[in-house]
Amino acid sequence: MTSRLRVRTLRGRLIVGSLLLFTLACGVVGVVTALSLRGFLISRLDQQLTAAGNRYAVSLEHHRQRGLGEVEGQSVGTLGARIAGGRVTECGVVSDQSGQVALPAADTTRLAGLPADARPRTLRLESLGAYRVIATPGRDGDILVTGLPLRRVDDVLGRLELIEVLVFGAVLVASAFAVSTLVRFALRPLRRVAATAGQVAELPLASGEVTLPARVPGTDPATEVGQVSTAFNHMLEHVESALAQRHASEDRLRRFIADASHELRTPLATIRGHAELARRDPSRVERALCRIESESARMGNLVDELLLLARLDAGRPLAHEPVDLTRMAIDTTSDAHAAAPGHRWSLDLPEEPVTVYGDEFRLQQVVANLLGNAHAHTPAGTEVTVRLRPADPAGMVTLDVIDDGPGVPAGLREDVFERFARGDGSRSRKAGGTGLGLAIVSAVVQAHGGTVDLSSEPGHTRFRIRLPQGEPSSG
Repeated sequence: MTSRLRVRTLRGRLIVGSLLLFTLACGVVGVVTALSLRGFLISRLDQQLTAAGNRYAVSLEHHRQRGLGEVEGQSVGTLGARIAGGRVTECGVVSDQSGQVALPAADTTRLAGLPADARPRTLRLESLGAYRVIATPGRDGDILVTGLPLRRVDDVLGRLELIEVLVFGAVLVASAFAVSTLVRFALRPLRRVAATAGQVAELPLASGEVTLPARVPGTDPATEVGQVSTAFNHMLEHVESALAQRHASEDRLRRFIADASHELRTPLATIRGHAELARRDPSRVERALCRIESESARMGNLVDELLLLARLDAGRPLAHEPVDLTRMAIDTTSDAHAAAPGHRWSLDLPEEPVTVYGDEFRLQQVVANLLGNAHAHTPAGTEVTVRLRPADPAGMVTLDVIDDGPGVPAGLREDVFERFARGDGSRSRKAGGTGLGLAIVSAVVQAHGGTVDLSSEPGHTRFRIRLPQGEPSSG
């Protein structure tokens, strides 16, 4: 039963809570008003009671009137009693018909027990109901009791309570309608959030390219509900970005697996073909073995580079030792000149040696890969310059490899550092290599806390590496 009566919706709870608070406020106002009015009416009745008592005393002592009904100025319902020796000697109530009505013995007994302290008090009589009475000592040693009925006070308070119930009831009904309307309007953004969440929940998010076009409209960050809507929209943007990155990562992984499989399959197919050729034609064994050896070396290089990328992806620590980049630039440029004498190789070095802390072998591999890339993708006669600059105020050393060749195709520039990236979209290796050189450059530089970027246009291509100068290892 309790679970059925429990309000579950936020709107219902807000409405019920508001109405309960309003009802409580109305009740408090009603009680305070009734108590205040009762206090005021009792105070005024006490004043009338004191005046009636004075008239009764004056009438008895000066005019020697015997009947209460003969006292001038007493209103209908006024009670009067005279007590002497602990007994009521005279008692009655002013009536509009006979002038005075006697009281039964039970009521006179209660009147006889009143203290003569001249303090008004409430007394309930069996025959008359509630009365406000006052007992004052007389000059003859007796006690004079005067009383006025509380019926008029009770009637006024009863009418007030009826009016309050009717007015508060009408106001409560109007408030229920107003609160319901206001709450429905205030929670409208939350309904839009729920509707948007429902739309998103129906989208297939498990795989593939996912877009989340749904957004909560009409958000106002100045309100709490608007802040929820704004935060929900930001969450959707973040989720959409994360899903897009996941999709891009899955695509890269698929391409990587396909390319790696192809790169491994090519030398394996060559090895198998030459092995069959040697088996069929023993006279060509020597040439077949040479080809098998070269393809095995190519496959070994590919596996080594894949393992290097896997170690870098796993965050394996690199060596941390001082590396003379100036000497490295000279050596790698000299090696490139020997391998490609048809290109023009030049150096632009500072006067003082430039040193960083890192893995010397991997950094040398980075520079060699960049120079090999320039040799492989530019025609003979191209000028290739290795430029080195000392650390800037931010502590970053800059190494540039610049050539004046035809440049990197526009469609390849954004993906040039991806694994197996190629400009012609095919899996051919006309220029040699494994297609992982620039990917290794990016991974090694990032592992050293640096950055690498490309700017290219026909006649000017620049690969720029920025490395932190670093400090000696504390270990």
